[in-house]
Amino acid sequence: MVVDIMADILPNLIEYFYIASYILSVILTCAYAFMWHKHFSVNFSLMFTMIPIANLGYMVMYRAKTLEEVIVGLKISYLGGCFLILFITFYIFNMCKIKLSKWLIALMVYAAMGIYSCVLTVGNGTIFYKDISMVNEGGRVILEKSYGIMHTVFYMLLGIYFVVGFSVLIYSLLRKKDVSRRIIWLLFIPEAVCMACFFGSHSVHLGVDLVPAGYVFAQVMYLIIAHYICLYDISDMAIDSMIETGDTGFISFTLGMRYLGSNETAREIFLALNDLTIDQSIKKNDVLNEIFMPWIDDFRKDVKNDKHYYKKDEQVYLVDVNNLYYEGKVRGFQFVITDDTRNQKYIELLDNYNSNLEREVEERTEELIKLHNELVRSMAKLVESRDNSTGGHIIRTSDMVELLMEEIMKDPDFVNENNITEEFRDNLVKAAPLHDIGKISIDDDILRKPGKFTPEEYEIMKRHAPEGAKVLHSILKHTTDESFKVMAENVAHYHHERMDGSGYPEGLVGDEIPLEARIMALADVYDALVSKRVYKDKMSYEKADAIMMESMGKHFDKRLERFYVEARPRMEAYYDNVET
Repeated sequence: MVVDIMADILPNLIEYFYIASYILSVILTCAYAFMWHKHFSVNFSLMFTMIPIANLGYMVMYRAKTLEEVIVGLKISYLGGCFLILFITFYIFNMCKIKLSKWLIALMVYAAMGIYSCVLTVGNGTIFYKDISMVNEGGRVILEKSYGIMHTVFYMLLGIYFVVGFSVLIYSLLRKKDVSRRIIWLLFIPEAVCMACFFGSHSVHLGVDLVPAGYVFAQVMYLIIAHYICLYDISDMAIDSMIETGDTGFISFTLGMRYLGSNETAREIFLALNDLTIDQSIKKNDVLNEIFMPWIDDFRKDVKNDKHYYKKDEQVYLVDVNNLYYEGKVRGFQFVITDDTRNQKYIELLDNYNSNLEREVEERTEELIKLHNELVRSMAKLVESRDNSTGGHIIRTSDMVELLMEEIMKDPDFVNENNITEEFRDNLVKAAPLHDIGKISIDDDILRKPGKFTPEEYEIMKRHAPEGAKVLHSILKHTTDESFKVMAENVAHYHHERMDGSGYPEGLVGDEIPLEARIMALADVYDALVSKRVYKDKMSYEKADAIMMESMGKHFDKRLERFYVEARPRMEAYYDNVET
């Protein structure tokens, strides 16, 4: 009696099981739709879409009255078997932040489609099921089937997906710190339950397929995961809120400058945006074209040109241009607009203060430079006042050096080859008056002698060159202008050296003599030739020039000859107007 009752009740219970599984899966999918957020993975949505369809197939298959109805239900249920496990695997990779290559994704999709194409041959071919028949025992539908080769492939593929899914989860649990451990554990559970239901139902003949229940359980776990995803994506939701209602404006365009959209803040700043429709080119809007295209052109030429300012009424906006990315590729341009008025006013105030301060510093610096130059000339004049044979020499040689440097600076090749700068020129003109400062150490009876020196006196007089370098080193040792200090010492020390090595005090040869001393030598000797001294009259320009030219390559640097020749007319005109 009991056996008969159970025989009557059991088919109904199994039918209710399949119906309940289908209805619950639909309800859970609706719950997911209610929870849906744009940050949910598309694979997540496909999983919730596929489960009710698969459960529908199981329900149709059990309630079928004919073999044809059974086959229809079977084909529907295999949508879950072929594609659901694929979407679950994709989702696991996505949640574990492991990127699959596009070719591998395509291969997996094509494999699933290929297997399901074989499923569609059931009842008409033997590649998936060799044979299928239906027996109805006591109201229970029992399928008798023999499997084809593609069914074996299908089982193998399921096994591979399960192994890969578990492996990725274990790897992420052990190695990846940027993935929620809670979500990893939650992903383990439905994966394991579905695997147990699928392989358990097919290995143990229970009279009922537990896969629909496994699917429903998986949906419950995935809804829990969806809840946590919403919590973890709170930053994205905050950003969305800021974009829609914040003080920052956002505008997006395609690479072809077609309008993709903007938020309310941007539309309030650029009113012409309200006239645009989505996908319309801004080139058709004269106002926007004039504003945005120059910024885009600058950004295309150099991505560092990404910041611009836009003034509207009394407001100043900072516009930041960026590339708009999608799936790792540049798809367009993103403009981020922020109100920078307060900063600009502060910068303007600071600039005005700095400008006034800079102007005041420049005035004070100019005064100090003038004072410094006057002190330099005063020192030179003090020394010259002791030497009654060289009146005005320091001023004239300084002016000659300036004329020579003007010609030198006209030759860019020579300037670049010798690393001559404006600073070099200014320092040499300033240092020229100090070239004879070493004479301060020479006794008056020699320095002020009215005639030519004896050999012994000349040897003493030659000491003024190294002594001058020592004096300048002592005077300028605390100066911050190191380049002027070195140049002044070199001019004083080496202006009597000769290119052939016959000069003093070191007997340097050629380029061993600093360039500034070689230039100084030209001015020093020329002034000595064309100026009157106590022991000689001034020499004619022609005779002086002949001596200068004959000394090129011996006494003077041959490479400076052309500058001397170019400067000579101005040098002669200068001496025509000064007292020598």
